Amino acid sequence: MSQSYKIPESVLVVIHTAALDVLLIERADKAGYWQSVTGSRDSLDEPFWQTAQREVQEETGIIVSDEISVPPTAPGTVPCHHLHDWQLSNVYEIYPVWRHRYAPGVTRNTEHVFGLLVPREIPIVLAPREHVRYRWLPYREAADQCFSPSNAEAILQLPHYRSLSG
Repeated sequence: MSQSYKIPESVLVVIHTAALDVLLIERADKAGYWQSVTGSRDSLDEPFWQTAQREVQEETGIIVSDEISVPPTAPGTVPCHHLHDWQLSNVYEIYPVWRHRYAPGVTRNTEHVFGLLVPREIPIVLAPREHVRYRWLPYREAADQCFSPSNAEAILQLPHYRSLSG
């Protein structure tokens, strides 16, 4: 059986409200490690927006619909135009504790940043094997809670990118 390694290209999705409150989720494998939604591409040809859609649904239960509008009977769903590619990427050193997930010799990851606008009351359903708790915080406080410097920096840029998306 061959080893399946993670692709060192991922997404970071800053889930936020119109009031700039940010959803943070705590990792199940590292207590006290708070972050936004993250995840690697499943294949080299998977578009990053699709990776973002998939990871948001897997980690929070929020469905980013392929539709422009969402019926009011779909409380855990947001329309696709609420997901914004910030055209921002970060290259960072993979934490040693997680390097075994990547092919031998891979030490760096390229992360593509997205923002997702949601209503504050959207239901959150965590993937229990990945995350144990969630909380909403004003964006500056959320940035202070992140263990990842690139995640914190992305959150601090939220007001700028939110103003560009309308």
